Amino acid sequence: MASGEEDAAVEEKETNNKKRTKSAIATAWLTIYNIAMTAGWMVLAVAMIRFYLHKGTHKGLYKSISRTLKFFQTLALLEIGHCAIGIVRTSVIVTGVQVSSRIFMVWFITNSIRQIQNEESVILFVVVWTLTEITRYSFYTFKLLKHLPYFIKWARYNLFIVMYPLGVVGELVTIYSALPYVRRSGMYSLRLPNKYNVSFDYYYFLIIVMLSYIPLFPQLFLHMLRQRRRVLHGEVIVEKDE
Repeated sequence: MASGEEDAAVEEKETNNKKRTKSAIATAWLTIYNIAMTAGWMVLAVAMIRFYLHKGTHKGLYKSISRTLKFFQTLALLEIGHCAIGIVRTSVIVTGVQVSSRIFMVWFITNSIRQIQNEESVILFVVVWTLTEITRYSFYTFKLLKHLPYFIKWARYNLFIVMYPLGVVGELVTIYSALPYVRRSGMYSLRLPNKYNVSFDYYYFLIIVMLSYIPLFPQLFLHMLRQRRRVLHGEVIVEKDE
């Protein structure tokens, strides 16, 4: 009997050691990831400031930063994997929607339709994204390091009140500006007849995307407001760790 109890104790100890090792590896990886993403978006911010100070105009700004923007925004796909394997405690679906919508704006709207790249709305959402991501990734970095400055925490749970609506306005106006070019070019559309016997109109798809903001924006914004209230009142919440 004693031998059986000892074996069980050894097995439990080994299991706990494995869990601690996995946790340490996950924490190290998330720390590296968030530091890299913070640095990437800061590089983007500096590049935008330097461009504007040198040129004195926003025209051509998007083209000058597009590679950096596409790289770091696409790298955020890793966050879906983090949720899927359980090292970050948040919904895979929610994270997937958030990341995919950003990548869609970058690759299938702004990058694909060069005629709109100098629109003020493009600069608006890029600036908003940059400020938001610098705050978000630095928040998670300091949190993982267990040394979270108050001003970072304050920025994380207050700036979105202004930034989130501004970002949505920038995205919607950008999509709206793209509609005439999409309609004329027929890009990404599939007309009948074809061998797949399927029809797809990218123009109407973009209209549906714009309409989807009506139900989604209030839900996500109210969710952030609830998180803000809980944090400011010192309540324990489960939120995205990266």
